[in-house]
Amino acid sequence: MYGLRRHKSMFLLPGLLTLLLIIIFPLLFTIRVSFSGWNVSSPQMDFIAGANYATMLHDSRFWSSIMRLILLAGGTVLIQYVIGFGMALLVWRDVRGRRFWRVLFLVPMMTTPVVMAAIWQMIFHESLGPLNDLLGMLGLTKVAWLTESGPALVALMTVEVWQWTPFMFLLLLAGLLSLPKEPFMAAAIDGADVWRTFWKVTFPLMAPVSVAAVIIRLIEASKLSDSVYVLTSGGPGSSTETPGYYLYIQGLRDQQTGYSGAMSLTYLVLMIVTLTVVAALLTRALKLKGHS
Repeated sequence: MYGLRRHKSMFLLPGLLTLLLIIIFPLLFTIRVSFSGWNVSSPQMDFIAGANYATMLHDSRFWSSIMRLILLAGGTVLIQYVIGFGMALLVWRDVRGRRFWRVLFLVPMMTTPVVMAAIWQMIFHESLGPLNDLLGMLGLTKVAWLTESGPALVALMTVEVWQWTPFMFLLLLAGLLSLPKEPFMAAAIDGADVWRTFWKVTFPLMAPVSVAAVIIRLIEASKLSDSVYVLTSGGPGSSTETPGYYLYIQGLRDQQTGYSGAMSLTYLVLMIVTLTVVAALLTRALKLKGHS
């Protein structure tokens, strides 16, 4: 019996070592770096206690980027969920060419985010982009999509929705295909119409999948930086900066390694706490909806 347990532990060892190397060690190293003054002019691991964290508390640019990310992530994931759910319902039933539509809906997700952002940058170009040409043909005023803060945020949200709605569609479609048929047969016998069947049967049954899909997308959306880098570079000014992009500026461009380590750890803790609370609230809300 002891030998069997030892052999099981040996099989687990490669995975545990990999986890140690790619997750735990970088995390511990970042914690150590965050308490140092490591920067471009002083690349050393001197101990400066909580000086980096004190600086971060007064860094309005960092906290503004977090609030902006909440807006971007929350807005885009909500839109992705609504559109993705609608698309999944569309191809869930027997419709002509549903295999074709399923594949077509996944095309944006298969494209590299940076490539997709570069294409959208051309579309949103103020003078050469086809979007402003279309607005001109409709008699509308051209919009400075990437050089004004409001339109720039709308452009970022558009790219995120276009890129990742297929992912939401895929998860929700898988959930719909796994639903039992008996509740729908009972609803049909009771004479429930399509709308009532959706709210009383489909939506409550999809609650676990919905929560999982939203949380997965929120985790991914919290790392938003590549689209920002390509589309706006955080501009105009810093009006489209996200924490991920601001960390890139401080850590890689300006080589403020110690300070960026403190920000990244704070950001990590904030995201873990926020996503845990959001998951609990969503689960509770959907359970109440299911019992109503």
